[in-house]
Amino acid sequence: MNRKNYILYIGAGLSLILVFLTLAAPWLEPCDPTKMELSQKFMAPCREFIFGTDHLGRDIFSRILEGSRVSLSVAVLVVVCSALVGILLGMISGYAGGVVDMVIMRIVDVLLAFPAMIFALALSTMIGTGQMNLIIAITCIQWTRYARIARGEALMLKNAEYIEAARSIGNNTVQVLFKYVFPNIISKILIMASMDIGSIILYCASLSFLGLGAQPPSPDWGVMISEGKDYLQYAPWLTIFPGLAIAVSAMAFNMLGDGLRDRLDPRMKEVIRTD
Repeated sequence: MNRKNYILYIGAGLSLILVFLTLAAPWLEPCDPTKMELSQKFMAPCREFIFGTDHLGRDIFSRILEGSRVSLSVAVLVVVCSALVGILLGMISGYAGGVVDMVIMRIVDVLLAFPAMIFALALSTMIGTGQMNLIIAITCIQWTRYARIARGEALMLKNAEYIEAARSIGNNTVQVLFKYVFPNIISKILIMASMDIGSIILYCASLSFLGLGAQPPSPDWGVMISEGKDYLQYAPWLTIFPGLAIAVSAMAFNMLGDGLRDRLDPRMKEVIRTD
């Protein structure tokens, strides 16, 4: 097995396991993830509570499983919204050119001038806390990556012979974009989306840790680490296990994206490296 297959298979395997755990969480959770039992607080990992309990006696294993549903659903929603907005604006920008291209790309340049995490942090502070606001904040910066890819492909293809032929037989702009341009960027979008899920999980956990994402008692991984940081010296399992969940999830989707990139389009290394 060569390196490309190795990374792709491991990433795909870990990602499928995470998706399965997320979907099956309600049936796999041994306890109610929000139920408090103060008589069982700060229990170390044992047979009954394999990841221990927190400062309110809640089962950490159940909360991590439930937290996977929160983190993965937010990440997928952000990727879908970002891809839809970015692909549409990017294709319009590259295909139309002129003033339209200049306006859209200047907006992209302005947004890319800010570090993604700082921009999302600032926007989350302005629009308020909560999962929906978190999705909006991250989407507002993340769509630019998809727009750049879509614009590049539209610029490259708009003068191609088969595009000219499509226009000559009566296809309008919308038909040309979605019938002939969009299929050429699907593989690049899949690669970018796979890698973005891991990054967005990290963004969500970071913002939730700062109190700008999901709010207690939601079993979000970032919230769990924030709640456990005050007890790190004598109850480290409160932060270790949520931290491992974040790390494994981000690594799994990054490996999946790397493997898909190496298999489908090695040229995207340069595109991703410049973002």
